[in-house]
Amino acid sequence: MINLPLIHRGKVRDVYQIDDHHLLMVASDRLSAFDVVLPNTIPLKGALLSQISNHWFDQTTHIVPNHLTNTPVQEVIPAADADLKKRAVVVKKLTPLPVEAIVRGYLIGSGWKDYLHTGEVCGIPLPPGLQRAEKLPEPIFTPSSKAAVGDHDENISFAQAAALIGQDMAKKIRDVSLALYRFAAEQAQKKGLIIADTKFEFGLDDTGQLVLMDEVLTPDSSRFWDEKAYRVGTSPESFDKQFVRDYLETLDWDKTPPGPVIPDDIIQRTAEKYHEAHERITGRPFRLED
Repeated sequence: MINLPLIHRGKVRDVYQIDDHHLLMVASDRLSAFDVVLPNTIPLKGALLSQISNHWFDQTTHIVPNHLTNTPVQEVIPAADADLKKRAVVVKKLTPLPVEAIVRGYLIGSGWKDYLHTGEVCGIPLPPGLQRAEKLPEPIFTPSSKAAVGDHDENISFAQAAALIGQDMAKKIRDVSLALYRFAAEQAQKKGLIIADTKFEFGLDDTGQLVLMDEVLTPDSSRFWDEKAYRVGTSPESFDKQFVRDYLETLDWDKTPPGPVIPDDIIQRTAEKYHEAHERITGRPFRLED
Protein backbone atom coordinates (compact mmCIF):
# COMPACT_ATOMS: atom_id res chain seq x y z
CA MET A 1 0.00 0.00 0.00
CA ILE A 2 2.89 2.40 0.79
CA ASN A 3 4.71 3.00 -2.48
CA LEU A 4 7.42 5.19 -0.98
CA PRO A 5 11.11 4.47 -0.24
CA LEU A 6 11.59 3.02 3.25
CA ILE A 7 14.53 4.94 4.71
CA HIS A 8 14.47 3.82 8.34
CA ARG A 9 12.99 1.02 10.40
CA GLY A 10 13.13 1.66 14.13
CA LYS A 11 12.01 -0.39 17.09
CA VAL A 12 8.41 0.64 16.48
CA ARG A 13 8.28 3.21 13.65
CA ASP A 14 8.90 2.89 9.93
CA VAL A 15 9.89 6.06 8.10
CA TYR A 16 9.31 6.65 4.38
CA GLN A 17 10.66 9.40 2.15
CA ILE A 18 8.00 11.63 0.57
CA ASP A 19 10.30 14.36 -0.76
CA ASP A 20 13.36 16.33 0.36
CA HIS A 21 11.42 18.04 3.14
CA HIS A 22 8.73 15.57 4.24
CA LEU A 23 8.51 12.04 5.61
CA LEU A 24 5.73 9.55 6.28
CA MET A 25 6.09 8.10 9.77
CA VAL A 26 4.14 4.90 10.43
CA ALA A 27 3.79 3.47 13.93
CA SER A 28 3.74 -0.33 13.79
CA ASP A 29 2.30 -2.79 16.29
CA ARG A 30 5.81 -4.00 17.15
CA LEU A 31 6.61 -4.26 20.85
CA SER A 32 10.03 -3.48 22.27
CA ALA A 33 11.28 -3.81 25.82
CA PHE A 34 14.78 -3.29 27.20
CA ASP A 35 15.64 -2.00 23.69
CA VAL A 36 14.85 -5.39 22.14
CA VAL A 37 12.08 -5.85 19.57
CA LEU A 38 9.98 -8.78 20.78
CA PRO A 39 8.42 -11.48 18.55
CA ASN A 40 4.83 -10.53 19.44
CA THR A 41 2.81 -7.54 18.32
CA ILE A 42 0.10 -5.64 20.20
CA PRO A 43 -3.05 -5.29 18.04
CA LEU A 44 -3.69 -1.63 17.05
CA LYS A 45 -0.80 -0.44 19.23
CA GLY A 46 0.67 1.75 16.49
CA ALA A 47 -2.62 3.48 15.79
CA LEU A 48 -3.19 4.09 19.50
CA LEU A 49 0.32 5.50 19.93
CA SER A 50 -0.07 7.85 16.98
CA GLN A 51 -3.39 9.21 18.23
CA ILE A 52 -2.05 9.75 21.75
CA SER A 53 1.03 11.50 20.33
CA ASN A 54 -1.10 13.69 18.09
CA HIS A 55 -3.15 14.72 21.12
CA TRP A 56 -0.06 15.84 23.02
CA PHE A 57 1.59 17.48 20.02
CA ASP A 58 -1.55 19.58 19.64
CA GLN A 59 -1.54 20.46 23.35
CA THR A 60 2.12 21.54 23.57
CA THR A 61 2.70 23.87 20.61
CA HIS A 62 2.90 26.80 23.05
CA ILE A 63 6.04 25.21 24.53
CA VAL A 64 7.92 23.98 21.44
CA PRO A 65 7.19 23.44 17.72
CA ASN A 66 6.71 19.83 16.61
CA HIS A 67 7.24 17.81 13.46
CA LEU A 68 3.60 17.51 12.35
CA THR A 69 2.60 19.13 9.05
CA ASN A 70 -1.15 18.47 9.42
CA THR A 71 -1.14 17.12 5.85
CA PRO A 72 -3.75 14.31 5.65
CA VAL A 73 -2.19 10.89 5.01
CA GLN A 74 -4.54 10.33 2.06
CA GLU A 75 -2.92 13.24 0.22
CA VAL A 76 0.29 11.20 0.16
CA ILE A 77 -1.23 7.70 0.05
CA PRO A 78 -4.58 8.02 -1.80
CA ALA A 79 -5.43 4.37 -1.10
CA ALA A 80 -4.82 4.70 2.65
CA ASP A 81 -7.36 2.72 4.67
CA ALA A 82 -8.72 3.66 8.11
CA ASP A 83 -5.93 1.79 9.88
CA LEU A 84 -3.12 3.58 8.04
CA LYS A 85 -4.78 6.96 8.53
CA LYS A 86 -4.74 6.35 12.30
CA ARG A 87 -1.16 5.08 12.57
CA ALA A 88 0.64 7.32 10.04
CA VAL A 89 1.53 11.01 10.03
CA VAL A 90 3.16 13.31 7.47
CA VAL A 91 6.04 15.07 9.22
CA LYS A 92 8.80 17.56 8.53
CA LYS A 93 12.20 16.10 7.72
CA LEU A 94 14.54 17.07 10.55
CA THR A 95 18.11 16.48 11.65
CA PRO A 96 17.72 14.29 14.75
CA LEU A 97 19.79 15.17 17.81
CA PRO A 98 21.79 12.22 19.21
CA VAL A 99 20.37 12.35 22.74
CA GLU A 100 17.12 11.22 24.31
CA ALA A 101 15.66 13.72 26.76
CA ILE A 102 14.41 11.81 29.79
CA VAL A 103 12.54 13.53 32.60
CA ARG A 104 11.85 11.73 35.87
CA GLY A 105 9.26 12.99 38.31
CA TYR A 106 9.14 9.87 40.50
CA LEU A 107 11.74 7.43 41.80
CA ILE A 108 11.12 4.20 39.87
CA GLY A 109 12.71 1.83 37.36
CA SER A 110 16.43 2.22 36.69
CA GLY A 111 16.37 5.47 38.67
CA TRP A 112 15.30 3.60 41.81
CA LYS A 113 18.04 1.01 41.30
CA ASP A 114 20.60 3.77 40.79
CA TYR A 115 19.43 5.56 43.94
CA LEU A 116 19.68 2.41 46.07
CA HIS A 117 23.32 1.95 45.07
CA THR A 118 24.54 5.53 44.96
CA GLY A 119 21.99 7.87 46.51
CA GLU A 120 21.88 9.54 43.11
CA VAL A 121 20.01 9.19 39.82
CA CYS A 122 22.24 9.53 36.77
CA GLY A 123 24.75 11.50 38.84
CA ILE A 124 22.16 13.84 40.35
CA PRO A 125 22.26 13.69 44.19
CA LEU A 126 18.88 13.16 45.86
CA PRO A 127 17.82 13.46 49.52
CA PRO A 128 18.39 10.35 51.65
CA GLY A 129 15.51 8.16 52.75
CA LEU A 130 13.37 8.35 49.62
CA GLN A 131 11.13 5.36 48.94
CA ARG A 132 10.31 3.47 45.78
CA ALA A 133 7.84 5.35 43.55
CA GLU A 134 8.11 8.46 45.72
CA LYS A 135 7.61 11.82 44.04
CA LEU A 136 10.91 13.65 43.63
CA PRO A 137 11.32 17.11 45.19
CA GLU A 138 11.56 18.45 41.62
CA PRO A 139 11.51 16.69 38.23
CA ILE A 140 15.02 15.91 37.00
CA PHE A 141 16.49 15.81 33.49
CA THR A 142 18.54 12.65 32.85
CA PRO A 143 19.59 12.36 29.18
CA SER A 144 20.64 9.17 27.47
CA SER A 145 22.44 8.33 24.27
CA LYS A 146 20.42 7.01 21.35
CA ALA A 147 21.02 3.35 20.58
CA ALA A 148 20.70 1.49 17.32
CA VAL A 149 18.01 -1.18 17.08
CA GLY A 150 19.08 -4.09 19.29
CA ASP A 151 21.50 -1.99 21.35
CA HIS A 152 20.82 -0.45 24.74
CA ASP A 153 20.41 3.26 25.37
CA GLU A 154 22.97 4.49 27.92
CA ASN A 155 22.41 7.10 30.58
CA ILE A 156 24.79 10.03 30.16
CA SER A 157 25.53 13.10 32.24
CA PHE A 158 24.45 16.59 31.30
CA ALA A 159 28.11 17.35 30.52
CA GLN A 160 28.26 14.39 28.13
CA ALA A 161 25.07 15.58 26.43
CA ALA A 162 26.57 19.04 26.10
CA ALA A 163 29.69 17.53 24.52
CA LEU A 164 27.47 15.84 21.92
CA ILE A 165 25.19 18.74 21.01
CA GLY A 166 26.72 21.86 22.55
CA GLN A 167 26.16 23.55 25.91
CA ASP A 168 23.47 25.96 24.72
CA MET A 169 21.45 23.26 22.93
CA ALA A 170 21.74 20.90 25.90
CA LYS A 171 20.40 23.63 28.20
CA LYS A 172 17.57 24.39 25.80
CA ILE A 173 16.56 20.73 25.55
CA ARG A 174 16.69 20.38 29.33
CA ASP A 175 14.52 23.46 29.88
CA VAL A 176 12.01 22.53 27.15
CA SER A 177 11.80 18.91 28.37
CA LEU A 178 11.12 19.97 31.95
CA ALA A 179 8.48 22.44 30.75
CA LEU A 180 6.80 19.73 28.66
CA TYR A 181 6.81 17.30 31.57
CA ARG A 182 5.40 19.81 34.05
CA PHE A 183 2.63 20.82 31.66
CA ALA A 184 1.72 17.23 30.78
CA ALA A 185 1.85 16.08 34.41
CA GLU A 186 -0.59 18.83 35.36
CA GLN A 187 -2.95 17.93 32.51
CA ALA A 188 -2.75 14.21 33.31
CA GLN A 189 -3.45 14.81 36.99
CA LYS A 190 -6.79 16.38 36.05
CA LYS A 191 -7.68 12.98 34.57
CA GLY A 192 -6.48 10.97 37.56
CA LEU A 193 -3.17 9.98 35.97
CA ILE A 194 0.40 10.33 37.20
CA ILE A 195 3.24 10.58 34.67
CA ALA A 196 6.14 9.03 36.55
CA ASP A 197 8.72 9.62 33.84
CA THR A 198 8.90 10.20 30.11
CA LYS A 199 11.24 10.48 27.13
CA PHE A 200 11.33 13.17 24.44
CA GLU A 201 13.22 13.30 21.17
CA PHE A 202 14.19 16.42 19.27
CA GLY A 203 15.53 17.45 15.90
CA LEU A 204 16.58 20.63 14.13
CA ASP A 205 14.85 22.09 11.08
CA ASP A 206 16.62 23.84 8.20
CA THR A 207 16.83 27.06 10.20
CA GLY A 208 18.34 25.37 13.27
CA GLN A 209 15.12 25.64 15.27
CA LEU A 210 14.53 23.00 17.93
CA VAL A 211 11.56 20.77 17.05
CA LEU A 212 9.84 18.04 19.09
CA MET A 213 9.66 14.81 17.07
CA ASP A 214 9.00 11.07 16.96
CA GLU A 215 6.38 10.44 19.67
CA VAL A 216 5.39 12.24 22.82
CA LEU A 217 3.88 11.15 26.13
CA THR A 218 2.68 7.76 24.92
CA PRO A 219 2.59 4.46 26.83
CA ASP A 220 5.77 3.50 24.95
CA SER A 221 7.72 6.60 25.94
CA SER A 222 6.27 7.22 29.40
CA ARG A 223 5.18 5.56 32.62
CA PHE A 224 1.55 6.34 33.51
CA TRP A 225 0.03 5.40 36.87
CA ASP A 226 -3.55 5.55 38.13
CA GLU A 227 -3.61 8.17 40.88
CA LYS A 228 -6.20 6.22 42.88
CA ALA A 229 -4.03 3.09 43.00
CA TYR A 230 -0.72 4.89 43.59
CA ARG A 231 1.11 4.02 46.80
CA VAL A 232 4.59 5.10 47.83
CA GLY A 233 6.88 2.12 48.47
CA THR A 234 5.30 -0.04 45.78
CA SER A 235 5.82 -0.59 42.05
CA PRO A 236 2.52 0.84 40.77
CA GLU A 237 0.80 -0.93 37.88
CA SER A 238 1.27 1.02 34.69
CA PHE A 239 -0.69 1.83 31.56
CA ASP A 240 2.48 1.36 29.58
CA LYS A 241 4.79 -1.43 28.52
CA GLN A 242 6.18 -1.68 32.03
CA PHE A 243 3.47 -4.33 32.30
CA VAL A 244 5.45 -6.39 29.76
CA ARG A 245 8.77 -5.49 31.39
CA ASP A 246 7.53 -6.80 34.74
CA TYR A 247 6.71 -10.13 33.09
CA LEU A 248 10.09 -10.26 31.36
CA GLU A 249 11.85 -9.65 34.67
CA THR A 250 10.48 -12.99 35.89
CA LEU A 251 12.27 -14.84 33.07
CA ASP A 252 15.81 -16.11 32.78
CA TRP A 253 16.57 -13.79 29.86
CA ASP A 254 19.68 -11.62 29.47
CA LYS A 255 17.81 -8.77 27.70
CA THR A 256 19.61 -9.32 24.42
CA PRO A 257 18.06 -10.43 21.08
CA PRO A 258 16.20 -12.54 20.35
CA GLY A 259 13.48 -11.60 22.77
CA PRO A 260 11.16 -14.21 24.26
CA VAL A 261 7.59 -14.80 23.08
CA ILE A 262 5.05 -13.10 25.33
CA PRO A 263 2.02 -15.21 26.38
CA ASP A 264 -1.33 -14.34 24.79
CA ASP A 265 -2.89 -13.27 28.08
CA ILE A 266 -0.08 -10.74 28.67
CA ILE A 267 -0.57 -9.42 25.12
CA GLN A 268 -4.31 -9.08 25.64
CA ARG A 269 -4.00 -7.34 28.98
CA THR A 270 -1.32 -5.02 27.59
CA ALA A 271 -3.55 -4.13 24.64
CA GLU A 272 -6.31 -3.26 27.10
CA LYS A 273 -3.88 -0.96 28.92
CA TYR A 274 -3.09 0.90 25.67
CA HIS A 275 -6.80 1.37 24.98
CA GLU A 276 -7.42 2.57 28.52
CA ALA A 277 -4.48 4.98 28.31
CA HIS A 278 -5.87 6.42 25.06
CA GLU A 279 -9.30 6.96 26.56
CA ARG A 280 -7.99 8.44 29.81
CA ILE A 281 -5.57 10.80 28.05
CA THR A 282 -7.68 11.95 25.10
CA GLY A 283 -11.08 11.70 26.78
CA ARG A 284 -12.55 9.43 24.12
CA PRO A 285 -12.46 5.71 23.24
CA PHE A 286 -10.38 4.61 20.27
CA ARG A 287 -12.25 3.80 17.07
CA LEU A 288 -10.69 3.19 13.67
CA GLU A 289 -13.69 4.65 11.90
CA ASP A 290 -13.60 8.08 13.57
